Amino acid sequence: MLQGFGSRTITAIGLIVVAAIAVFLLAGDLQPALVTLVGGIAAALVATGTGDGPIELPRPVPAAAALAPPETQDVIEAIVEPVLIVAEGRVTHANAVALGLLGKHIVGEDVRVAIRHPGAAERLAGPSTGSLQGPTNLVGLGALDQHWEMHVSRAGGGQRIVQLVDRTGNYAAERMRVDFVANASHELRTPLASILGYIETLGDEKAGEDAQVRGRFLKIMFDEARRMQRLVEDLISLSRIEAEKYRLPDRAVDVSALIGEVRSELLDAQDTRSADIVADLDLGVPPVAGDRAQLSQVLHNLIGNAMKYGRAGTPVTVRLWRDPAGMVRISVTDEGEGIAPEHIPRLTERFYRVDPGRSRAAGGTGLGLAIVKHIIERHRGRFDVTSTVGKGTTVTILLPAHGQTGAVIKR
Repeated sequence: MLQGFGSRTITAIGLIVVAAIAVFLLAGDLQPALVTLVGGIAAALVATGTGDGPIELPRPVPAAAALAPPETQDVIEAIVEPVLIVAEGRVTHANAVALGLLGKHIVGEDVRVAIRHPGAAERLAGPSTGSLQGPTNLVGLGALDQHWEMHVSRAGGGQRIVQLVDRTGNYAAERMRVDFVANASHELRTPLASILGYIETLGDEKAGEDAQVRGRFLKIMFDEARRMQRLVEDLISLSRIEAEKYRLPDRAVDVSALIGEVRSELLDAQDTRSADIVADLDLGVPPVAGDRAQLSQVLHNLIGNAMKYGRAGTPVTVRLWRDPAGMVRISVTDEGEGIAPEHIPRLTERFYRVDPGRSRAAGGTGLGLAIVKHIIERHRGRFDVTSTVGKGTTVTILLPAHGQTGAVIKR
């Protein structure tokens, strides 16, 4: 079959076959071996013809398994969470995130010193085993309120890979959920218990037959039922606002006209303090990009709070103007007892009250400012509270004008 070819050509083909077999053994794949074999024979025949000229063996086609692996440091740097490589109890590699969390000195340190936490020391002190172990929870690593999960896995050569996963956000969300359920349950349970108690009392023949007692009890029951209704309505409203949080409102809303409508609605409600509302509206203020119903809810909540907590007979001032930056500003000012500085950062927390007894007596649900905050965030605006104890409180909201770019304000 090979007659007519020189001895060097035959030798070259034999060596090419050997090279193809070697590629197959290294790669574990037949395709690169076949490419090496066919390509090599073709190249040998073209190069040597039928003579005995010089032979150049072709280079084998590199297979994926035969390529040199990337450097360990390059691999762990691509991971966005803190990762350490440990060998013989010492840190040999650490990515930039780990160095930022634990310190740049940790490479070469004992891993129990690098991760200064009792839970980590206990887990890493033991020998490396092949058995699967769950994550170790580390609280306070980096900061007092940070929660981490430490995962340890075995690698080749007796090395161990230590990965830290930040679970702080998960714990915070879970704590908020638990607090929210507990607060909502308490807010509903209190009026419900009152209603059930009065119903039981009215079931008594003597109390039920007294018209005056019956009328007083029915009024209390009605007020408590209305309180539960307001709370449920606010919870539903807050849920809807959060569901629409990432859908930007884009309709033009005339804020000046909206303030007039809200004021008229409060006057029609015949509240004793509705006559104290004073409107100071600049001319030529452009419309804002917003959701009219939600902005009306904001004004009702802010003006309603000012009426509840301002002193009787003092003005509740509603201002509207456009600032030099082009933002539309609305402020509501009351002349009341004011709010101490330590309470201001927490005013928008759900169910937080400066004076719980007074708030409940005034019919508050503890959700009004939380609703305002979420609505303003949806409108890419800003919400500020300033207060002086003994003088009063001013709440200011900033909203982008309709069509204005760069509406998101950094706090």
